[in-house]
Amino acid sequence: MRTETGSRAATLSDVAQRAGVSIATASKAMNDRSDVAATTRTRVLAAAEELSFTPNAMARGLLAGRTGTVGLLTSDLEGRFVIPILMGAEDAFGAGQVNVFLCDARGDAIREQHHLKALLSRRVDGIIVVGRQTDPRPSLGDEVPVPVVYAYAPSDDPGDVSLTPDNVAGGRMAVEHLIACGRSRIAHISGDPSYAAAQDRLTGAREALRDAGLELVGEPLFSAWTEHWGRDAAALALQRHPDIDAVFCGSDQIARGVLDTARELGRRVPEDLAVIGYDNWTVLAENTRPELTSIDAGLQQLGRRAARCLFDAIGGDAPAPGVRHLPVKLVIRGSTIERR
Repeated sequence: MRTETGSRAATLSDVAQRAGVSIATASKAMNDRSDVAATTRTRVLAAAEELSFTPNAMARGLLAGRTGTVGLLTSDLEGRFVIPILMGAEDAFGAGQVNVFLCDARGDAIREQHHLKALLSRRVDGIIVVGRQTDPRPSLGDEVPVPVVYAYAPSDDPGDVSLTPDNVAGGRMAVEHLIACGRSRIAHISGDPSYAAAQDRLTGAREALRDAGLELVGEPLFSAWTEHWGRDAAALALQRHPDIDAVFCGSDQIARGVLDTARELGRRVPEDLAVIGYDNWTVLAENTRPELTSIDAGLQQLGRRAARCLFDAIGGDAPAPGVRHLPVKLVIRGSTIERR
């Protein structure tokens, strides 16, 4: 059946026009975003049904009249954190709907500028910059002629749009879980203290302890993000404070090392010692014994949100500038609660 769009498939632009909203608002409504009024969402969905619009045409409609290409500029393609963010972004762009140019600057500022020039020469409609850690990174600047969204590593310019996990909330969540499990003698072992993630997670942990009228047992132990450090630090902490009943670890790798030392010292996990990690690296967390409770930073969701922000900006509805701290979640396994 022909519609007023003729024989061609309806686009998101057609839906937006029929509903009397912007393309960006139509996109938000179709994606069930919470920042769209219920009446607006109903109007957009009704328009989509009238026009027989299918969601897989969304990206094509949003980018109508543009090149249909975006750039993903990363600083560490080998990094475990970057890959799921890129996967989430590509999912949001839609298979075959948007062409994605992926460039790895390998942490080199000169190489990054070279890739930026190459992307702009291809007339990309927008760029997502993905960092390898949550420390603020230099902005690409105001002279970039297309929208830019920063993911994981926020821009140091408050005028840019940046998305990063809420590590303070994650640290708080980890310790609140340990306290809910009846633990009160909690130690903290983390990685490189120069990392913003390490300090933010510690801040959240201390907030949760303070609210419960508790303090960390001993000073937090910082060094490397490795299993080796986790083993050494756990041995040191348990030697100094034998009554420790829980350890909050700044990463899953550190937590795995803590589990090794606990086993060697005859500490049962979780009966004698509860252990919680961070990052929810499932390949590691699900293969420890017991399986590791961890905080999941939601990296694929972060990538999807970054892509949607870029879509909004390309569609003329630029998101508010600043850093948005996205929610993280607790994944409970056997290292904190005994499985029956």
